[in-house]
Amino acid sequence: MLSANAYAQYNRNKILTASPAELTLMLYDGCIKFINIAMMGIDEKDIAKANTNIKKAERIILELQSTLNEKYEVAKDFNAVYSYVKRRLLEANLSKDKEILEECAGHMRTMRDTWKEVMKTAHVNERAVKQA
Repeated sequence: MLSANAYAQYNRNKILTASPAELTLMLYDGCIKFINIAMMGIDEKDIAKANTNIKKAERIILELQSTLNEKYEVAKDFNAVYSYVKRRLLEANLSKDKEILEECAGHMRTMRDTWKEVMKTAHVNERAVKQA
């Protein structure tokens, strides 16, 4: 089994060598993970755990918003979803409402899955250009 230090180094290297698209995917995965941990916190009646992880998810959404490229029309749609999820996370944090968190996780999974498809399409197109 890897020691904690080796695992941390592996994760650091994974981030440092990731493409921008892969980093975005990691942000989606992290956001979903933190929302899930927040739901566990609510189940465990651990308010601090729920609060901490909802705030982590909110910070990831802020990062996703800051990386949007406004020259593409779809950025407005992405921003609208991020703004909505961010607002709902705040509501969930105030009320410690697990159903709202489940809704947020669903939206973020949809965004992540859409991003994965974009990455696949871009990769296929990139290979076609290289072969031409």
